[in-house]
Amino acid sequence: GTTIPRSAQFQAQAAMGRLNASEGGKLVLRAIEAHGGLESWYSAPTSAYSWEYSNAGMNLRFKSYLVADNASRRVYHRITELGTPENPQPAEGRFAWDGNEAWISPAEIKQPNPRFWAATGYYFESIPFVLADPGISYERLPDENLDGVAHDMVRISYDESIGDSPGDLYTLYVNQDTGLVAAIRYTVSFGRTKVQASSRPVRETLFYYDDYVTVDGLTVPTHFRGYGFSDGKRGSFKNEAWASEFSFRQPFDASQLIM
Repeated sequence: GTTIPRSAQFQAQAAMGRLNASEGGKLVLRAIEAHGGLESWYSAPTSAYSWEYSNAGMNLRFKSYLVADNASRRVYHRITELGTPENPQPAEGRFAWDGNEAWISPAEIKQPNPRFWAATGYYFESIPFVLADPGISYERLPDENLDGVAHDMVRISYDESIGDSPGDLYTLYVNQDTGLVAAIRYTVSFGRTKVQASSRPVRETLFYYDDYVTVDGLTVPTHFRGYGFSDGKRGSFKNEAWASEFSFRQPFDASQLIM
């Protein structure tokens, strides 16, 4: 096997302490272990893949090849397709999050919003691993059925100091047999404080995680499907995403963070 860097061992131990402190955290840890484990995640210097997203309501479809530095969460993208859900076209462009600000080039590209999208696809793709970060609270919830199958459930919330969207809530559906994440529900609170986010009616999306592959020791989804979700029921189809061409060992080219 591969040797685990000492820094990854230390990070994994610290995360294990955070996760084992609550019943909800223990379920997140079970999912992380099923997906390859904390040491594998902290041993991966980067995440790199093509991520394609389609949203009919936004009339947007784009595909980009992204490389993220897993430690700092800086990420740069090379756009390869851009258009509508029915008609994505080959495209050229770049966008990035350099740790302080986001940009997109050329400036004529109005969608995707780089501040939101530079890290959003990466975050979805990196669940459950990123849920071991500091500053997160875990609440174990009663089992819920997903398509007729009972799943273990945990709700994730964030400290006020975390990122652009501290009011985000994620709820994980964890397969009781395999420990894999079958789906998540999420709310988007981008740009609002936690209080502002919690004062509005919650509009959730149910996001299925499907077609897993294992690359560099990490088991990750290659297909996502999103539906509206309210009153405990799945609503209409909303969005879809696909991931391919994975590597968790690609060098990070920091020059790509500069417009």
